[in-house]
Amino acid sequence: MKIDLSDYSRGAGLASDLVNSAPEVRRVSGELLVDPDALARFLAERDLDPRREPVAEDLLRVLELRRELRTVLDAQDEDAVAEAAGELVRRASTGPVLGRDADGRWQWQVETAPSASLADELAVLAGLGLLGALRALGHERFRACASPECDGVFVDTSRAGRRRYCTPDLCGNRINVANHRARRRERG
Repeated sequence: MKIDLSDYSRGAGLASDLVNSAPEVRRVSGELLVDPDALARFLAERDLDPRREPVAEDLLRVLELRRELRTVLDAQDEDAVAEAAGELVRRASTGPVLGRDADGRWQWQVETAPSASLADELAVLAGLGLLGALRALGHERFRACASPECDGVFVDTSRAGRRRYCTPDLCGNRINVANHRARRRERG
């Protein structure tokens, strides 16, 4: 896998999405990554193409990575984030190379070792994304979901930096619906 160093939002988004796929976050729907096929769909939805179809061992390793990423996103100290994300990158990266992007422009990229597991490739992508977000946006963009019914966390890579929910379509909609119903009750 080649990872473009200029696109930290993809890796930070992966880290956020992976952490928020856990049953302790998705209390209503439960575990999102229930089997290797669910993991394959999760990756496809994020335009990630593994070298082969995920198997049970890949799922177990990705679930362990998810726990590690939760620890990184929950870290209150930015030095701890930098150290832990750096460890994720060192798992399977072979170092930076200069390569062409899809438009033929030269970009710094990090390659993963050909023998890297799926979880290690995802660790490198997520780690680079978290390091890039920390450097470009600051630790204050590592946030907990504002929904009182959610334990999700995320990295706000939005331009304005005002994102409040780990999954805006889910948590944000729940809050909006609850507020709408409360206003209707008040009006009678």
